[in-house]
Amino acid sequence: MPSDTSTPHTLPAGGYRDLLRNREFAGLYAGFILTVEAGTLSGFALGTLVDRQTQSPFLTAVSMYGATFATVLGALTLMSVADGNRPRRTLVSLHCLSLVGVSAQAVPGLPLTARFGLLLLLGFFQSLSTGTRMGLLAEVVPSSAYVLARSLMNTTSGGAAILGYALGAVLLRRLSPQEVFAAAAVLTGAGLVAVAATVRERSIRLTRRPGLRQTWTANAALFSHSGRRALLLNLWVPNGLVVGCEALFISYAPEHAGAFLAAGSAGMLLGDLAVGRVLTADQRRRWAFALRLLLAVPYLLFAFHPPVPAGAAAVFVAGAGFAATLPLQEQLLALTPDPVRGQVQGVESAGRMTWQGIGAALAGGAAQYLTPGTAITAMAALSVAVTVLSRPFVVRARAVLVVRADVPAPPRPARRRGAS
Repeated sequence: MPSDTSTPHTLPAGGYRDLLRNREFAGLYAGFILTVEAGTLSGFALGTLVDRQTQSPFLTAVSMYGATFATVLGALTLMSVADGNRPRRTLVSLHCLSLVGVSAQAVPGLPLTARFGLLLLLGFFQSLSTGTRMGLLAEVVPSSAYVLARSLMNTTSGGAAILGYALGAVLLRRLSPQEVFAAAAVLTGAGLVAVAATVRERSIRLTRRPGLRQTWTANAALFSHSGRRALLLNLWVPNGLVVGCEALFISYAPEHAGAFLAAGSAGMLLGDLAVGRVLTADQRRRWAFALRLLLAVPYLLFAFHPPVPAGAAAVFVAGAGFAATLPLQEQLLALTPDPVRGQVQGVESAGRMTWQGIGAALAGGAAQYLTPGTAITAMAALSVAVTVLSRPFVVRARAVLVVRADVPAPPRPARRRGAS
């Protein structure tokens, strides 16, 4: 397919319907949602399988989010490929790899060590897939529609997760985990077809050959900027600690874990919808801190071991706090040079997912010695502490113009102004 280096055509930024009229965006969007649905099903199936075989809160938590440990390795080594030539070919190849990995999980009798190995392998390449997809997204839609596009993807991924957890809970009462893995493989294949049939090839951003040196150079520039460091900290750590709370749902209430997970996804959907569609950019920045607190505070209720309806309601409310990610991503994008958009977004996503794995491991390890409810409360309290202590640094982070260059240097600091 011929390469297309033209700038994206103008899209009306009036609503989601306008975005979906763009065939390439619709393909990226469909592939993303089907991938989320498949990941939800396979993660729930694996967590249930490990819990049944080991009865270990630690191994169960890690099995649900273990792939995220390897994403940081991809971000540190190969992420510059996300901004290299032929991003469509890269994304399709990664979809094929994911299809093979999910299909392998459906093999009956596969040892747990092999299952965890597959998790790490797919996690390594998942960060590259995310960076490539989001780099293409920045090419496919105009900058004025970028936040709207991310909001739509985040919102409907929440809906896909709700459906996935609800469907997984139903299927696992009737089918084996291996059969649920097979269903996830079908969804992964459908996502591959959606991307391959709609997205055009492009040659974007980097003029130097992508690789380890290019990745490290851009990453060094990314972390040299204090504003970006503060934004990344708040995008990664509080989020990851709360995901650690979610990783204990199967151990906390095996029969009701699907309800808790679906409630959290429903809250996330509502929060992303409200923040992405109702609030202005200034309002999003002002509400980011409150939303980050909302993400963790409701989980403190688990100190009192609430009944399932009350616990699910708390999880639903907390889920809305994940919408704080949107304004922080928006500020990070404003601080990012165009030539490395895909790499920086991939690093942000990889770090966030890696911290989800760290949070799951910490929560699972705590639950080995404490009750799951106590471990959930401890993780939530730690998330609140990080959010409060890091707030001054996030307040000082402000959007500045960046120098367009093949290899970005840290932008010169702007004149000191009021907080954004």
